[in-house]
Amino acid sequence: MTNPKLEVLTPQNSQIIFIDHQPQMAFGVQSIDRQVLKNNTVGLAKAAKVFGIPATITTVETESFSGHTYPELLNVFPDAPLLERTSMNSWDDQKVRDALARNGRKKVVVSGLWTEVCNNTFALCAMLEGGYEIYMVADASGGTSKEAHDMSMQRMIQAGVVPVTWQQVLLEWQRDWAHRETYNAVMDIVREHSGAYGMGVDYAYTMVHKAPQRASNHETLAPVPAR
Repeated sequence: MTNPKLEVLTPQNSQIIFIDHQPQMAFGVQSIDRQVLKNNTVGLAKAAKVFGIPATITTVETESFSGHTYPELLNVFPDAPLLERTSMNSWDDQKVRDALARNGRKKVVVSGLWTEVCNNTFALCAMLEGGYEIYMVADASGGTSKEAHDMSMQRMIQAGVVPVTWQQVLLEWQRDWAHRETYNAVMDIVREHSGAYGMGVDYAYTMVHKAPQRASNHETLAPVPAR
């Protein structure tokens, strides 16, 4: 294949890194509503869990400045080590480079804070020094202003980073609704995190397929083909 970026993301060729999803970093985000940012990040994390995507979580100056990683993100990966560092650039930390190398996958999906600092430097260095392909999840990342986020995304795109959104990644991993082993889990993520799309799924379940309006915590609604 002459251009590896023509190959879609699959559960077999992807890994994911979450960079500095910590309160103090989120406080500085002005490019996206912070609750939307957290919703998108947790939805992306749940998608990675469903498809068995190897996940790396990095943190910076947890005790002295940034605070602890979102509990909702930790709940998705309760056993994942938190790779603490001092550098703004995760690539500078040998633990991070080793974790990425162990996963053995060149397509790296990135969600992090801030876009113009930690995401930007990691992406450029991982491509230059590690030969990775970077897929930057624009709506599960945030910058200190819309301009800072947008200009950083443009800089990374010019360097070869592929811009994506969290739901795009989720559905690219699913690819085919005939993949029944992940169908229900994907629909659960959509219903909880995908806003209007999730409302549409609820409507189809209850109005078209006559599923119960209130499902118990352990009840899985009947599969509904989504388009």
